[in-house]
Amino acid sequence: SIKAIESSSKEDDTTWLTYWVVYGVFSVAEFFSDTFLYWFPFYYAGKCLFLVWCMAPVSWNGSQVLYQNVIRPCFLRHHQTVDNMLGNLSTKA
Repeated sequence: SIKAIESSSKEDDTTWLTYWVVYGVFSVAEFFSDTFLYWFPFYYAGKCLFLVWCMAPVSWNGSQVLYQNVIRPCFLRHHQTVDNMLGNLSTKA
C-alpha cells in the first residue's frame, strides 16, 4: 500500500490506501499494547472515535495527518533496507 501511495500515478484510491496503512500500523501497535490499554475506561469508545477520525472525509482526517507526519518520514528513512530485506527473502524462498 505504501508503494502504491508513493507511486507516480495518483488515483482516488490513495485516500483509502493511506487509511489502510495507518490502520495496519495502529493494529500492530495495539496488538502489543492491548493487554494494558483495555484497562483504561472508554478505551474502546476512544478507539472508535480515532478510527472514525481516520476515515472522515475532511482534509485534516487522521489518516492523512498521521501518514504525512509519522509513517511517511519513517518509511522514507528505512524503505531501502526493507526493500533489500524483502528481496533477499524472495530469492531464498
